[in-house]
Amino acid sequence: MSFLKGKTAIITGGGRAVLSDGSCGSIGYGIATAYAKEGANLVLTGRNTKKLDDAKEELERLYGVKVLTMSADVNSGADNEAVVAEVVKKAYDTFGRIDVLINNAQASASGVPLSEHTTEQFDLAIYSGLYATFYYMKACYPYLKETKGTVINFASGAGLFGNFGQCAYAAAKEGIRGLTRVAATEWGKDGINVNIVCPLAWTAQLEKFKEAYPDAFTANVKMPPMGHYGDVEKEIGRACVSLASPDFKYMSGETITLEGGMGLRP
Repeated sequence: MSFLKGKTAIITGGGRAVLSDGSCGSIGYGIATAYAKEGANLVLTGRNTKKLDDAKEELERLYGVKVLTMSADVNSGADNEAVVAEVVKKAYDTFGRIDVLINNAQASASGVPLSEHTTEQFDLAIYSGLYATFYYMKACYPYLKETKGTVINFASGAGLFGNFGQCAYAAAKEGIRGLTRVAATEWGKDGINVNIVCPLAWTAQLEKFKEAYPDAFTANVKMPPMGHYGDVEKEIGRACVSLASPDFKYMSGETITLEGGMGLRP
């Protein structure tokens, strides 16, 4: 899909993470790898500077693309609009265009029942997810309008199905879905399409959880009907490549569940 060659994609939460076999181990890095293989220049953000540096080194070395990394943490104690504006300005100053925005980054306190959730835990999810998505979309809008670009936001089955212990995470993700639908309505006239992906994928975090707590893993992590968890590059990242293609330009405001048959809903 050479339509991405020379274009620029911003991916939040794009630091390098790998599985024990050396393959991509996080959704953000899986997307970054899929885009790099198509020749897109990348802007990767995150909180872990080493993971960002490792991503830049590997992607530039293997795929010959240019990668700009910026440490950026949207949280309740920061001037978040300024933080995001700096990232977007540097991206545009470096590459001269922004074609794709992928809001993947999210932090949360999982497994805490709603009645025990603290304000700080709720803020963690809302700021890192919903506010970050809002600020990145707002800051990128003028540049996406220039390129008739694409926004891909990430939500979750936790919000769709009300998973136990996920109140703040679900609230953030459902807020992002609402924001996405409004943007699809308002930005369609500008040629910008905006969609949601709800993924279920095999990550380094899940791999470590299974190794450390095998009984808890078996009790809580269900196998999709497809018989495997999604590959973060080949099944999540490649889908995100397709969503930015001309073939899917007419689709906007939709929620796509990439959960191997677990995301069934009316």
